[in-house]
Amino acid sequence: MSRFINLFGLLLIIGAFTVGLAWYSSAPLVKRVKASVNASSDSVVRTSSDTASILGTPTISAAFIDQVLAHYGSPAAGTGKALYEDGGMYGIDPAFALAFFWHESKFGLYGAAHDTKSLGNIICTSGYPSCIGRFRAYSSWAAGYLDWFRLLKSEYIPRGLTTVDTIIPVYAPGSENNVPAYVSAVKQMVVALRSGHLEV
Repeated sequence: MSRFINLFGLLLIIGAFTVGLAWYSSAPLVKRVKASVNASSDSVVRTSSDTASILGTPTISAAFIDQVLAHYGSPAAGTGKALYEDGGMYGIDPAFALAFFWHESKFGLYGAAHDTKSLGNIICTSGYPSCIGRFRAYSSWAAGYLDWFRLLKSEYIPRGLTTVDTIIPVYAPGSENNVPAYVSAVKQMVVALRSGHLEV
């Protein structure tokens, strides 16, 4: 009799475990996937004030980039997806690219960038196919974005220049007398963008 009770108890435990396992692997699957996605997202998001390195995953969305460009009346409005995807492809947070774009020309509204379609007013180099004045020129804003990311990836990052503080003294030499202001402006804009603000 006791053997029968023990066997019956064991069968009850196995049955309960099977039912529990079936429930866990069916209905809550969506919740588990969402939790996993949220955990992985949280692990890569930096604080808005962390401006030490340009390297990393995007901290702003393509839709938000479009919102910023539209807010300023930029001629590059609607190109947020291209800027976002280029940043992801090159491992550079597009928040920095957008901050450079803002400081250099207020998103293409002023200066040479209006005609060159350049995110960062890159100096024309020997053999470069298209230039206007002393700056590289592009057929589209997306082409200008791509060249900016390529420049940082191929010329700056291999030399260990991965922060705003180390990039800008080379990017905008001291002879232009604006390095400290440039560094401060870019950092402040990155903080604002990551906080969801359209302006500093």
